[in-house]
Amino acid sequence: MNGSINKTMNKNVKVNNKTYMLTVTALMTAVTCVLAPMSVPIGPVPISLTNLAIYFALYLLGWKMGTVSYIVYLIIGIVGVPVFSGFTGGFAKLLGPTGGYIIGFIPMAIIAGLVIEKSGSRILHFIAMVVGTAVCYAFGTAWFCVVMKSDVAAALGMCVFPFIPGDIAKIVIAMVAGPILKKRIQKAGVRL
Repeated sequence: MNGSINKTMNKNVKVNNKTYMLTVTALMTAVTCVLAPMSVPIGPVPISLTNLAIYFALYLLGWKMGTVSYIVYLIIGIVGVPVFSGFTGGFAKLLGPTGGYIIGFIPMAIIAGLVIEKSGSRILHFIAMVVGTAVCYAFGTAWFCVVMKSDVAAALGMCVFPFIPGDIAKIVIAMVAGPILKKRIQKAGVRL
């Protein structure tokens, strides 16, 4: 009898964890949909909170579902819902000067998420988020150069260097708040 109760409880925990993962994935997609459009235009590439939302998703969901939450956001934007920076949407946004950054968030999430999920080292988390952000910068800058017919030096001056301090601040915020949120959720009885 005790064995069947344990099996039933384990099955319920697995169902609850799946429900949690789906719910938090949808929630983090919604958070990204809210934060990303609120951007500050400082040139052809605006400052947005998209990467901060992604970092939180990675801490709460791991690399797979964190990346999925961003991809769902991306699909929502591609179909025309105005969730991209400046409250824009549609496939044309990917073809514009910021399209490479929008796509670059995917490898950023995978790189940072794998390390966040597999390592407990805050130093490695920081390095992984910096490397992931650099990869996102590379995608975005390359695409910006193609679309705007810009040379690399000019593109870096407009699209990368002004963003480094803010992105470092977002990484630090995620490193401090992400593990705290995860611990509180685990303390509530949800295993991540």
